[in-house]
Amino acid sequence: MVEQSEKSLIDALKFVSPGTSLRVAINDLVRSGLGTMIVFDSPRLKSENMLDGGFKINCRLTSQRLFELAKMDGAIIISNDLKKILYANVTMTPSSSIHSNETGTRHKAAERVARQAQTTVVTVSERRKKITVYSGTLKYTLKTGDELRNEVNSNIQLLEKQREILNEALSNLNILEMSDLVSVGDACKVIQRTRMILKISESLKKSFIELGKEGSIIHMRYRELIRGVEKIEKEILRDYSKRSLKKSKTIISNLTYEGLLDLGSISRLLIEKLPEDPISPRGFRFLSHLKLQEKEVLQIVKKFGNLKNILEADSKDFEDILKNRTEAVYSEIHKLREQILSGKVIC
Repeated sequence: MVEQSEKSLIDALKFVSPGTSLRVAINDLVRSGLGTMIVFDSPRLKSENMLDGGFKINCRLTSQRLFELAKMDGAIIISNDLKKILYANVTMTPSSSIHSNETGTRHKAAERVARQAQTTVVTVSERRKKITVYSGTLKYTLKTGDELRNEVNSNIQLLEKQREILNEALSNLNILEMSDLVSVGDACKVIQRTRMILKISESLKKSFIELGKEGSIIHMRYRELIRGVEKIEKEILRDYSKRSLKKSKTIISNLTYEGLLDLGSISRLLIEKLPEDPISPRGFRFLSHLKLQEKEVLQIVKKFGNLKNILEADSKDFEDILKNRTEAVYSEIHKLREQILSGKVIC
């Protein structure tokens, strides 16, 4: 239910992003010092008798019509596709037994309607000039355009720094893996930075949805910064973690930023060794850069056990797995190793 509410909230944020008819009307209301409640239609509104009074409109939704109808005290009911205004000046009568943390009459009713009808409700506060979105059990207060842009720019700068650190850690790990000199801490530094980037990325997603088209240019930079990070994390975890990939991701995603800064915690939870202990990668990340099927990668890792054995093996050792492609893949392995050692490739 929470996941469904989160999805509904994300959809609602798209509808109220800058440039949409709904957001234009809402911004006009804020500037005019008017308040309103806009309710997305739901079958439960009628089946559970939450509508009282008002009148049927059933007309095309435009920002101007919304603004004019919002001058009346009651709520406005709109279609979920944002194409029609269905009702106006409606008194909402949700169950008073539903808990609400709000104090104002309009916001308390909005929260209860969203919870009871499992729908989305947008309120505009005439006194505080705040826009609040309720979706099921979730609540989100929209930020102003300036607040959003400042927040996004600050997080993008943080992402750039984290990506730079990640690339350095990867470059260092590459060399160490080719020489079989990796310590647990070296691997954990990469895991640490990939997860930090993904955490920052998650916090940015709603901001970009709120910004709408206004954030399209900076969103391109954001996509460049996070490109390939999930794949890197996946392969590093497959190479070093003692737990399944799914369990490893769950553990690392549950760590706070403070927890991520502690390499000892990461190494203990995932690898069950101290940061200074030596370790050999299984070879998943290295092999993922070759022209191999997933089945072949699994067979090679199972047969050789770690990357050191893969790199030291003769071509004939791969024949039972690769058949007539043995020489080509064997050549690829050594070519990639040389490129990594010369610093030409960051896996």
